Amino acid sequence: MKQYLDLCQRIVDDGVWVENKRTGKKCLTVIDASLEYDVENNQFPLITTRKSFWKAAIAELLGYLRGYDNAAQFRAIGCNTWNANANQTKAWLENPNRKGEDDMGRVYGVQGRSWAKPGGGHVDQLRKLIDNLSKGIDDRGEILSFYNPGEFHLGCLRPCMHTHTFSLLGDDLYLTSYQRSCDVPLGLNFNQVQCFTLLALVAQITGKQAKRCFHKVANAHVYADQLPMLRDVQLKRDPFPSPQLSINPKIKSLEDIETWVTLEDFEVTGYQHHDAIKYPFSE
Repeated sequence: MKQYLDLCQRIVDDGVWVENKRTGKKCLTVIDASLEYDVENNQFPLITTRKSFWKAAIAELLGYLRGYDNAAQFRAIGCNTWNANANQTKAWLENPNRKGEDDMGRVYGVQGRSWAKPGGGHVDQLRKLIDNLSKGIDDRGEILSFYNPGEFHLGCLRPCMHTHTFSLLGDDLYLTSYQRSCDVPLGLNFNQVQCFTLLALVAQITGKQAKRCFHKVANAHVYADQLPMLRDVQLKRDPFPSPQLSINPKIKSLEDIETWVTLEDFEVTGYQHHDAIKYPFSE
């Protein structure tokens, strides 16, 4: 929590106002934020200075790992974050590549599981790194990337959290995750949960020891209409100790994740929190 609150305070103290053309709103912005999560000791980074929700974040992660390309698939596993992007974005609705209602196109997990090769065929990035890590191999390229500029026109949204790099030292597994842009009051905790869970889950199915996750954010910002609540409410609250995440130990392979895993296989315990804060969302 301290590093999260420190970043919020840094934005308040040192941020620069930038007008965001997509939303038409001003953002208080800093460049280059780094956060670190202790997965080894199960310090689950769920925000305690306001009530936060973790289930949709993990459900979305499961959809990415399965390569989902349709908002209905995400809804079925408990995630509604793709409904608007798939069905309400004007540019995507007018895109001739859109296949119909709920279609998301070639975004996020589609790229991770089925990156198109020049001349035909596809690369399953996730399968490659799971196979390597399971064998104790780290070729310094155990990377899962969703960022494919050559296919931005084939999807409803370019990725924010775009690349995950796994590093193996003996049996110790680390993760470095990269994010191009982050709405700190609303989006950051969602992404923190996903980084932590991704490392814990991959370590479990590859038989490695999860250690630490390093989360890099290029552009961290607070919208003007969020600033008073962040500065005058959330930053005035004292944090509680971190909760813990439990993952069903029966999850032992990528095939398990692809076929039967649900939100019921994840549990958060010891979560103390302050009241919720209804931050405005900028579409």
